[in-house]
Amino acid sequence: MTIATKRLSFAEYLAYNDGTDTRYELVDGELVEMGVGTGLHGAILKFLEKLFDAEIARLGLLWVSLAAVASVRSPRSGRRDTSRILDVVVLLAEQWQAMRNREAVIELNDPTPLLVVEVVSESTKTTDYRSKQIEYAVRDIPEYWVVDPIAQKVTVFTLTEGMYDGAEFSGSDLIQSPTFPQLQLTVAAVLTAGANP
Repeated sequence: MTIATKRLSFAEYLAYNDGTDTRYELVDGELVEMGVGTGLHGAILKFLEKLFDAEIARLGLLWVSLAAVASVRSPRSGRRDTSRILDVVVLLAEQWQAMRNREAVIELNDPTPLLVVEVVSESTKTTDYRSKQIEYAVRDIPEYWVVDPIAQKVTVFTLTEGMYDGAEFSGSDLIQSPTFPQLQLTVAAVLTAGANP
């Protein structure tokens, strides 16, 4: 839900406080309220964060996986600022360390995240499949997953020459990830947050 206020600059967005615990994204200068996800939504985020961290540790990489604690700033074709709170993001551990004493925002001049995952809810379908795909492509994010419990599928978008190519996976399909090519992960396992792979 978009909140009817004047359009905000990014600095105003970071300082915004309406006295509640409501979380907002900034979309073209407007505040958009983040709804409360279902328990399954939260379980999927936690499952993927742990799974990615385990794979990162297994491979000995200096990366980190984070669920719902970091956002990425996107330019919007010369229009006002946009900053999205990421469901799950994989980025350099050094980059995460650099955010310890500031807002957890991946700024326009920061290194690009390695992988972003968004989990679809009824209210975010269009945003997750369309708007974010455009915004993340502009940021050159090489891999973007849309986990869709409603349609019972996972779409992995891979950036090629500035645009995403999508591959859909469902059921017992193993998800093919360029970032984690050795990952043995089925769509069923993701959609049940590991409860019934």
